[in-house]
Amino acid sequence: MKKQADQPEPRSRASEAAAETGDYTTGSGAPAASATTLEQALGVQVRAIRRQLDLTVSDLAGAAGISVGMLSKIENGQISPSLATLQSISKALNVPITTLFSAFEERRDFSFVRAHQGVVIERRGTKVGHQYELLGHGLGGDIVVEPYLITLSKEAVPYTGFRHAGVEFIYMLTGEVIYRHADRTYHLRRGDSLMFDSGASHGPEELLITPMTYLSIIVYGRERH
Repeated sequence: MKKQADQPEPRSRASEAAAETGDYTTGSGAPAASATTLEQALGVQVRAIRRQLDLTVSDLAGAAGISVGMLSKIENGQISPSLATLQSISKALNVPITTLFSAFEERRDFSFVRAHQGVVIERRGTKVGHQYELLGHGLGGDIVVEPYLITLSKEAVPYTGFRHAGVEFIYMLTGEVIYRHADRTYHLRRGDSLMFDSGASHGPEELLITPMTYLSIIVYGRERH
């Protein structure tokens, strides 16, 4: 009897379309990144430098000899300013005109940290035997992401009084803990994860197996001054 060849697994229409076009995406629900126009990049750069110098829109517009409305449109990327206007703005900001175009260069922030080379820092739990190793840093934008490798030694003590802005994600690597968030507790073992609003009191309530390590990622909005 002739052996029937194995049949390939059926693929979704989206997978077939991606294979045909070469357009692959992750499983994330984040919207696709849109291309930045020159006008938008100029606007972002002008606004950023103005804020660094603690100038209002009115201050900069007056110093550059242009109207407040025009400057607002430039900062919002709504118009394409002339070189003469950009030169006036650069002089008012005391920067080379080329600085205004630097944001248009294709550049993406990143942070690369080799194994065991994260920065060990002081945090509220340090005094109770909680070691924090920062695994990434220096990224800009409106959102701050702080990834930590947290180690609780055998001498560590429970502490459930952590509270801070944003959202926190925990992924257990080793050990075992009863972790409290607000009025609920969770028994976390290796491979378990927990994500929660970090504005409520939280922290390890019972250290069942130590030493333990877990990945903690804290995400919050950057304050603008």
